[in-house]
Amino acid sequence: MGNVQSLSHSKWECIYHITWIPKYRKKKIYKELRKYLADVFKELARQKECKVMEGHLMPDHVHVMMSIPPKYAVAQIIGFIKGKSAIQIARNFVGRKKNFTGQHFWARGYHVSTVGRDEDAIRKYIKDQEKEDRRIDQLNLFDE
Repeated sequence: MGNVQSLSHSKWECIYHITWIPKYRKKKIYKELRKYLADVFKELARQKECKVMEGHLMPDHVHVMMSIPPKYAVAQIIGFIKGKSAIQIARNFVGRKKNFTGQHFWARGYHVSTVGRDEDAIRKYIKDQEKEDRRIDQLNLFDE
């Protein structure tokens, strides 16, 4: 029980491994945007009393391990983070300053699983994801 947290009348440890993709799985998460999004996700999570414990932004998907209080639904938090980050991306990287809802960056849906007692394995998986993708890409070069 290493990450047990408290609310006024409860103790909790709710950690989730969450993955989502850009619309059409286009490889849109590059360089400056990648660095920018890490801070955006952390700040948006903080606004909802959540914490990004681990994360990795791949060119075509996002992996996050996040602690979410039980008073919030996972769908509510992910909807908030995807929606607000899409608006910020539109304003800061696409150049639209007003009346933009950001509906064209993230695909609908996401994958979520509870971390449970396998937290170290999930952390390792997230950290090693980029190396594994490079290895698979290298193997695909020989298949062509």
